[in-house]
Parts: sequence; C-alpha cells; structure tokens
Amino acid sequence: MAVATPKSPSSPYAELKRRVQAAGLMRPNPIYYTALVSANLAALVAVLALLRIVPAGWATLLLAAGLGFVSGQLGFQLHDSGHLQMFRHRRLNLLVSFVTANLLLGMSSGWWIDKHNRHHGNPNHVDLDPDIKVGMISYSTDQAVAKRGLHRLVAARQAYFFFPLLFGLAWAMHASSAQYVAGRRWRRSGGEMVALGVHAVAYLGLLVALVGPWWALAVMAVHKGVGGFYMAMVFAPNHKGMPQVLEGDQTEFLRSQVLTSRNVRSHRVTDFLYGGLNYQIEHHLFPTMPRCNVRSAQPIVKAYCEEIGVDYYETSIVQSYREILGYLHEVGNPLRAPKAVPA
Repeated sequence: MAVATPKSPSSPYAELKRRVQAAGLMRPNPIYYTALVSANLAALVAVLALLRIVPAGWATLLLAAGLGFVSGQLGFQLHDSGHLQMFRHRRLNLLVSFVTANLLLGMSSGWWIDKHNRHHGNPNHVDLDPDIKVGMISYSTDQAVAKRGLHRLVAARQAYFFFPLLFGLAWAMHASSAQYVAGRRWRRSGGEMVALGVHAVAYLGLLVALVGPWWALAVMAVHKGVGGFYMAMVFAPNHKGMPQVLEGDQTEFLRSQVLTSRNVRSHRVTDFLYGGLNYQIEHHLFPTMPRCNVRSAQPIVKAYCEEIGVDYYETSIVQSYREILGYLHEVGNPLRAPKAVPA
C-alpha cells in the first residue's frame, strides 16, 4: 500500500528518508508482527470462548463490547499488512490482509487497500481524498451547503451528531465492501466474494451457537457499534480539521503530508490503543515503516521538520477531539444562519 514519493535526491523528503533508513527503521520486523497476529487471534478466541461459558446477561454485552475492541485491533492489523509493513514478501502481507479483512472482519481487503491508497496519495485533498467524502458529515462549507434533506439537517448540527454517527461505521464499511466487490471484474473479486460470504455465515452461525438467536442479535449490535466507534475514534484525529489541499496545489511531498496530519501525543498506552496511528505524521511520510518503529522515528522527523521550517503539529487526545468538533461546527455555520444558504 506504499504511495509514490519524490525521486529527486535534492528534495527535503529524500534527506529525511536517508536519516530514517540510516537508523534502521524501515526494515520489516516479522518477529514483532508474528507475535502481534498471534496475540490478536488469541484475544479473539478468548472472547468467543467466554461468550460460551458466561451465562447470558449483562456480562454478555460487556463481552460483545470486548469483541468490538478486538475487531478494532484486527483493523489495525489489516492496516499494517495492507501497507506491507509486516513481512519482506509482498504476498505474505497480502495474505494476512485478506484473511484479516475478508474472513475475520467481513470487509473487502481490496476495497480497503484501494481507498486507503487514494487517501495516502492525496491526504485532505478536497476532491481526491475519499476519507473526506464520507456519508452525512461535511468537511468543507461547500460540502455542507450542497447537502439536501436529512443530510442537510445533520450538517447544520454535525458537531453534535458526529460521535453518535460513528457507531454506524462498521455497517457502512460492510456495505461499501459488498458494493466494491460486486462492481469489480478482476481475478480476486470472486475469492473476495466467497470469503465475505463465508464470514457472514460463520459469524451468524457462531453467535447463534454460542449465545442463542436473540442474544446473538444483541451481541451483533454491540459488537458492530463498539468496533466501528473504536476505529473511527482512532482515525478521526489523523486529519479532520487540519489544512485541506485544493485542486492545483503543488506543495511538495513532505510538506503536504506533514501539514495535513495531526499527531496525538505519544504514551505507551496511547500507542497500543491507537495501533501506532497516533504517529500520523511519521506514518504518512513512511507508510511501509513497521508500527513498532514509528516511536523511534518521531524525534528524527520532528527535529528535521524544525530544521527546514515545516510546522509539526502534535496535541493531546482530548484537544484533538475538541479541534475536530470545533471545525465541524464551523463548517455547518452557513446552514444555521437565519437565512441559510439554499440547497
């Protein structure tokens, strides 16, 4: 899932890349990722086993929430494998992404990689970044005033709706995956479609076998809601509310990646909960860098940005969400005016 980078040896990015490579931070770490994949699978099996053992009740819903958390961690696993971070061999990375996405999460790995590639190539680009053209949320005034009907009502008060809407992310990803696979004619689409079908049957059948049909519906609702909310809460601070790129902008690679990204201040717990994506600047500069190395890359990147005069933005978890909500509220301003802009 690596994106194209400047080839000129005189570019600012080339010098930064040289320093990062000299520190040995771009080398794959298969031992780390083998342990990570094993831990995620063990956690998944443990939660499913507890669903069978624990009597149906409130504890079942707590375990469903735990299943949502595990799904979030599997989502980060998909992200890393899609970026070819895990192993030296491309096919092994893609195998992990296929199994994780299609079989374990019920999501098309092809859809995810395609969408995420386009995002990395054009972060916060108003026309080309698929991540700022999502559902009911508007990320620019132009998007907001173009909304109609229910979408327009939501856009006017979207800062209040933002967090509740995140609970629907998992279902939206399932729908987008199915639409993507159904609309493709390529050699992997058949395999993806079969794998998604296997996931659906196995997921429903396993939940019914573990907790019965009615509790299965409750577990599914909590699992999908929590899993989607968790992933969205991690992805949202990355670029939302940061400078956007307009058509025709010629900003060079390093600046375009750094200035459109927001880091969430690092801590060992934060690094785990965010799957390393709190180092969004480092990740966008070096998408194939193993997750376990981004913490070490941060001081190198931060010092270099200061050296060449590029703003490097990092803030706390709470402040990142405050900035997102403030920005979304500002985008909806024209729709809340006494004489709102007509649709």
